[in-house]
Amino acid sequence: MLTELAEVLEARKQADPKQSYVASLYAGGVDKILKKVGEEATEVVMAGKDGDAQAIIGETADLWFHSMVLLCHQGLGPEAVLDELASRFGLSGLEEKANRS
Repeated sequence: MLTELAEVLEARKQADPKQSYVASLYAGGVDKILKKVGEEATEVVMAGKDGDAQAIIGETADLWFHSMVLLCHQGLGPEAVLDELASRFGLSGLEEKANRS
């Protein structure tokens, strides 16, 4: 699913911003995309605070979507994030964090 989404997001780079929401994000540049990522992250926090499972799922989907737009805008794909997660798999969170420095 993430690969398919990345392909669609890549194709939207050629779309008319007046006809495509994603193209309008790209046209607005990284600041517009980052603003959306920030908004969606805040909405995930609020949904989590409310404890509404459906809202958490919906807002997380929005956050993932807009994060994917950011990745694509930067010339990255979901496989880069999945590779990073795979490299951390099996490590404790404390150990992984210590390895970053």
